[in-house]
Amino acid sequence: MAASKPVEAAVVAAAAPSSGSGVGGGGATAGPGTGGLPRWQLALAVGAPLLLGAGAMYLWSRQRRRREAGGRGDAGGLKRNSERKTPEGRASPAPGSGHPDGPGAHLEMNSLDRAQAAKNKGNKYFKAGKYEQAIQCYTEAISLCPIEKNADLSTFYQNRAAAFEQLQKWKEVAQDCTKAVELNPKYVKALFRRAKAHEKLDNKKECLEDVTAVCILEGFQNQQSMLLADKVLKLLGKEKAKEKYKNREPLMPSPQFIKSYFSSFTDDIISQPMLKGEKSDEDKDKEGEASEVKENSGYLRAKQYMEEENYDKIISECSKEIDAQGKYMAEALLLRATFYLLIGNATAAKPDLDKVISLKEANVKLRANALIKRGSMYMQQQQPLLSTQDFNMAADIDPQNADVYHHRGQLKILLDQVEEAVADFDECIRLRPESALAQAQKCFALYRQAYTGNNSSQIQAAMKGFEEVIKKFPRCAEGYALYAQALTDQQQFGKADDMYDKCIDLEPDNATTYVHKGLLQLQWKQDLDRGLELISKAIEIDNKCDFAYETMGTIEVQRGNMEKAIDMFNKAINLAKSEMEMAHLYSLCDAAHAQTEVAKKYGLKPPTL
Repeated sequence: MAASKPVEAAVVAAAAPSSGSGVGGGGATAGPGTGGLPRWQLALAVGAPLLLGAGAMYLWSRQRRRREAGGRGDAGGLKRNSERKTPEGRASPAPGSGHPDGPGAHLEMNSLDRAQAAKNKGNKYFKAGKYEQAIQCYTEAISLCPIEKNADLSTFYQNRAAAFEQLQKWKEVAQDCTKAVELNPKYVKALFRRAKAHEKLDNKKECLEDVTAVCILEGFQNQQSMLLADKVLKLLGKEKAKEKYKNREPLMPSPQFIKSYFSSFTDDIISQPMLKGEKSDEDKDKEGEASEVKENSGYLRAKQYMEEENYDKIISECSKEIDAQGKYMAEALLLRATFYLLIGNATAAKPDLDKVISLKEANVKLRANALIKRGSMYMQQQQPLLSTQDFNMAADIDPQNADVYHHRGQLKILLDQVEEAVADFDECIRLRPESALAQAQKCFALYRQAYTGNNSSQIQAAMKGFEEVIKKFPRCAEGYALYAQALTDQQQFGKADDMYDKCIDLEPDNATTYVHKGLLQLQWKQDLDRGLELISKAIEIDNKCDFAYETMGTIEVQRGNMEKAIDMFNKAINLAKSEMEMAHLYSLCDAAHAQTEVAKKYGLKPPTL
């Protein structure tokens, strides 16, 4: 159950029905935690205050409301894209801007009046599009203005920066805005103009710090600044992730994650238990030693290691089978590709998948499985057309393979093609009536469609469908988890909590369930201590659960504990299984860094939990 984000900038095809991280293969959703939704940002830029929900359904509904708010002006909390009109008359209020009394006041007023007159003349030139003349007037105003008139001076510098902006002289814009901010540190217009100049100069870090300050000063109410913050965070995240991911050390996920991944396939030959003929007659030694395979086959030894959960040796054993061009070469290629995907090495996985798919003499189930995994990998890489082609090819070559329809249904949810998703889930259920997972995910698809369409009768029908699924399949943890997401969205928090308890009873070692239950405590009871206790429990169960670290970091941002948040995000970054997931995490980490710098420079902090 992976987290999901309300910005549809990217899609990660996650690994397994109950996993917490994206991986190429195992379908297009990560199960109850995502509900098949995009993994990109938990919040718009720089830790904007948000109510922490219990997973995908809550966050998805926030996404919907935010989109609606963008089209309604003030409704939903975001103002219209308000243009910061320039130039201006006076700066934002600043301490010490009044006229002093006493000797010399009359002369200062005269100087100030002359400066104001020059500024007013500059404004007329500006409005007429005569920016060079406007700059001359603003320069005169600066030279005439008494140095102790901070507010007025800051206005003149900001107005001159506005004129430089029209001439696309970005360095001069940044310099004048810096002068304005030095004179008036909370000058929103100058900070935002400097942020835009830094963006043009490709100074992303400085741009982010300035726009972070603007967002905080505006109470996260101006969409224009929020969107710039979101944009620069994504750019920074992608840059850092590209370099980091290229040089990362492969990391094997936890055994629970791997088992959950393989459990999302029913027609997967490589994940099936070894047959009796593949083992020696003496399956188990009395002293508990592992049984030896009957043939000298690297693939069969790899299968044996799978059964023993000795996953680190699988790739090397498969390589031996492939190098020897052994009897099980196709199987070894697919198994090796699968574990490359699990450790986040899609580059190494693709040639193996390509080769299996091209082996016309190979078992059709192997080829279909390879197509599913390559299609999921493409979706993870934001290549939906290639992904769709692979899933369609899998359906063509193996039309009776339930896995194809199950995972293609999840892909269709990601692409907002809900009717097609439901049709695929129906076909999966026809082929495998006992597929509880497909039935639960069909209910979720119908619920999402009803919620998006604001159809209350269809919402109730979908909720009734969940009840029927958990009654028919009481041992399906996924059914309870998806139902919990929908219940949370409907603000039936107590019942949602009960569903998570049932998940934990069925899968006590599933760390992500504890994370979602912890998030529910925050949304439902605002019980921060209990929420953090449950998320800490998740990390105790699985110290490779990146979702838990990410969620903990996000909560610490909301609490104002930036150092702790950055530490949590960095731990999640080291566990990320895709470049895209890593980019998202870097975005969160950079947002926390920016808030730290803004607090140091300007004493600005957003509201905290």
